[in-house]
Amino acid sequence: MTVRIGGGQGFYGDTPRAVEGLLAEGVDYLCLEALAELTLAILQKDRQRDETRGYTRDLPLYLGAALPAVAEGRTKIVTNAGGINPAAAARAAIDTARQMGVTGIKVATVLGDDLMTRLASLRSAGASLESMETGEPFDALPGEPLFAAAYLGARPIVEALEQGADVVITGRVADAALFLGPLAYEHGWAFDDWDRLAAGTLVGHLLECSGQVAGGNYSGEWWTIPHPWDLPYPIAEVEADGSAVITKPKASGGRVSFDTVRHQLLYEVHDPAAYLAPDVVADFASATFDDLGSDRVRVTRVRGKPATPTYKALLAYHAGWAGEARVGFGWPDAAEKAKATAAIFRKRVEMAGLEVAEWCVECWGVDALGGPTVPESSRAVEPPEVGLRVAWRCSDQATAARVGRELVPLTLSAPPAGLTGMGRGMGGGGGTELLGIWPTLVPKELVDPNVTVTVEEVR
Repeated sequence: MTVRIGGGQGFYGDTPRAVEGLLAEGVDYLCLEALAELTLAILQKDRQRDETRGYTRDLPLYLGAALPAVAEGRTKIVTNAGGINPAAAARAAIDTARQMGVTGIKVATVLGDDLMTRLASLRSAGASLESMETGEPFDALPGEPLFAAAYLGARPIVEALEQGADVVITGRVADAALFLGPLAYEHGWAFDDWDRLAAGTLVGHLLECSGQVAGGNYSGEWWTIPHPWDLPYPIAEVEADGSAVITKPKASGGRVSFDTVRHQLLYEVHDPAAYLAPDVVADFASATFDDLGSDRVRVTRVRGKPATPTYKALLAYHAGWAGEARVGFGWPDAAEKAKATAAIFRKRVEMAGLEVAEWCVECWGVDALGGPTVPESSRAVEPPEVGLRVAWRCSDQATAARVGRELVPLTLSAPPAGLTGMGRGMGGGGGTELLGIWPTLVPKELVDPNVTVTVEEVR
């Protein structure tokens, strides 16, 4: 049996327009991957303003595009759009279905990734919760946690599908687990079948970023990608032995080739031979890619090793307030003008007695992106224009806003010929709350007993 899975979303804010092409190709599952660390921070701010929020607001748009196919039994949906409030997301899904006149489908909610109310008991049970990045103990956390989420695996998704779910909504599960869950369920893979779990995880990793595996963000001959305005979203045709073919809708743009697939393979991967996922340690280096032509690449021979005894978890804390300003400078001496203006601005802030905890100064067109990786020969060419970006972090919102005002007088008092397009981003320069992140590990045995799956039929 071949299971066809479509990667219909790569991030919160992606376009639901791609769903139509995937459904037209007859995918059995539509997986919508909506979360990232930044997304969790955004959703936390949403929930602070409104306790009924905390899930991705574009979920109803995706459901609006896909629920007719779900109601007809042509596909099922698995998504982590629940963010830090999966229960509210499930309620929104049910409301959306009712508004569309869709009934009889079952919506599953996966809970248990939220660790906020259990941090003290986790520590008492032996979880150190030290920072994975610095090794600092939990007591060194710079502020009170605002959210704490464990990256769950595919097991609860399988459980939801076993209970007849047509739509599965989770909170923070690992990206690739959204795809592994349906594959493990449909093919009956055991959760100690490490090679097949690794194969499913690799498929998920290839599809989780929507268009990237099909030519998006391609760093090779990117200009040769066919009509890229017609966004390509990927499909995996997966067999019971874990072998898979990566492809895309025939009518879409983009390209699926050996190069585009291996390009995505290395995306956000530290060690290809030991990709740590909740369900398995996957050896991506073992995979064999065969370009079959016609936008089809076969993936075989993936190997895996037993999963680790821990889940990754992410905590966030208040980390001050930020402001940002962006200014454009034109030729001649564009870079010098930008750097001088940044220095003048910082001096004015100092003279105003405003305390800034951290500065970030970038000259776009000079050093903001490539930095030391840019060849010296390229550095020698003066850019025709430079965009100056200055950001700052302060301890309170009012100070962050006042810092930005010190740039305004430079409209007529900066270096010559080119202070243009002055714009203050991030909330109009009024100060935006910053969240710091604290990645850590939590023993699975302390998390799994609290993971639950509930299923509700839309009536």
